[in-house]
Amino acid sequence: MNICVYCSASTTLDSAFHTVAADLGGQMAARGDTLVYGGGSNGLMGEIARAVHNGGGKVHGVIPQSLVERETAYRLADELIITQDMRQRKAEMERRADAFVVLPGGIGTLDEVFEILSLRQLRLTLKPLIVLNQNGFYDPLYALLDHMQAAAFLRTPLEALLSFAPDVPGVFALLDTGSD
Repeated sequence: MNICVYCSASTTLDSAFHTVAADLGGQMAARGDTLVYGGGSNGLMGEIARAVHNGGGKVHGVIPQSLVERETAYRLADELIITQDMRQRKAEMERRADAFVVLPGGIGTLDEVFEILSLRQLRLTLKPLIVLNQNGFYDPLYALLDHMQAAAFLRTPLEALLSFAPDVPGVFALLDTGSD
């Protein structure tokens, strides 16, 4: 399975976030899954890419030219696709993915999540979207989406748009049951 992972490239994160990224990457490699991600070598991006490689797995990075030096592209990727801009990056990652997993991240990560949420609500993609809610990191996002649903701003039930997993084993349990 080609799993697109959205996550942070920040170099100032707590080590607990790195541990979960490494665990996810290691288990992806052990399962024979391929990582599709933002192509960076810093932060959680670099952590998951190195973990997949260390476990013998494949890494496909997608990064816009403007971020190649700024985010320090992961040059060891099995395939490193350099796009013209962020829109092309997101489209290429979505095209290559069989499923999407979200680790903790910032505005860029939320941008990617909401793009896939929009595509799922419009039924333009049926690929699963799973949020790894490490230590409740995404509880405020869930609360916002639940509020939007209660106020009738979501046409599709929240549970049909995305799933929340509390940990790495929960992510794979949802993927293996065909969560969409």
